[in-house]
Amino acid sequence: MADTLTLTGPLDPREAWTAERCSIAKAMEVLSTRSALLILREAFYGTTRFDDFAERVGISQPVAAARLKELVDEGLLERAPYREPGQRTRQGYRLTEQGADLFPVLVALMQWGDRWLAPSGAPVQLSHRDCGELVHAELRCAAGHETTPGELDLVVGPGSRYRGA
Repeated sequence: MADTLTLTGPLDPREAWTAERCSIAKAMEVLSTRSALLILREAFYGTTRFDDFAERVGISQPVAAARLKELVDEGLLERAPYREPGQRTRQGYRLTEQGADLFPVLVALMQWGDRWLAPSGAPVQLSHRDCGELVHAELRCAAGHETTPGELDLVVGPGSRYRGA
């Protein structure tokens, strides 16, 4: 049985409001395609060159160009010039701080896929370099307590239009 959040204050009952300023919806506008997420995966794996992104994600060069431009325009990647000996200067790509902040999201997606879509087991795993233990995504409160959705309250945030109880 799945846990759900508890809605509180003006957010309860659910029928009383719409999620019109939803940060998940805004994030999905930025990351709206499979290829965008896979390009970010490759950037975390150290890919920097245009041709390598296209090849490793399995997309055409026009699609790679469009996705890379979108990710640069959204501030997730930045262009970085590089030059091979004897060659002209080219533009590579690297993660920005904003893009790097998506790492836990990708880890959570990877681990969900490992659990539910990889019957033979995870194709790759993350391990902590210092101790060798496997790494996993989890929810924790600011005090450090691990939480589940059933232990969480959905409350009005500072960017909400909903005020009061």
